Amino acid sequence: MRRIVSAQLRYWRLDALIDPAALGVTELLANVHRHARPSKHCTVELCVLLDQLTVSVHDEDPRLPRIRVAESWETCGRGLALIAALSESWGVRPDGSGKVVWFTLPALTTPPEEARTVCGYGESAPLEDARTVAGTHTRTRGTRVG
Repeated sequence: MRRIVSAQLRYWRLDALIDPAALGVTELLANVHRHARPSKHCTVELCVLLDQLTVSVHDEDPRLPRIRVAESWETCGRGLALIAALSESWGVRPDGSGKVVWFTLPALTTPPEEARTVCGYGESAPLEDARTVAGTHTRTRGTRVG
């Protein structure tokens, strides 16, 4: 998944965001792997428009995560604190029968093709359609990769 996120950000010419976005995705997917029930099925979404990248992970577990303070000797429990530290903003919201955990990073470069959206496998839609998709996300704007 890190390679897919990295490739998409390179395509959008957002190379400076590769490391923090890949680290954030890794942490969110680790949380799905450790905690999500009844299934580990999840969806990763990248949205970018002009000055902000939003990365979100949707899973089927309705339980909302919370930041906990990990003791210095603990090897687990730091994922959301790390997300909070590396991101401009982050959050969690219920979504259908599951939840979405998201974080934002400042995007310094406008993506190619005036921030067109890519949905599914190669289908594209103009920015106006992306606003409809992104409007359901808190502080999320722009392009969707599904």
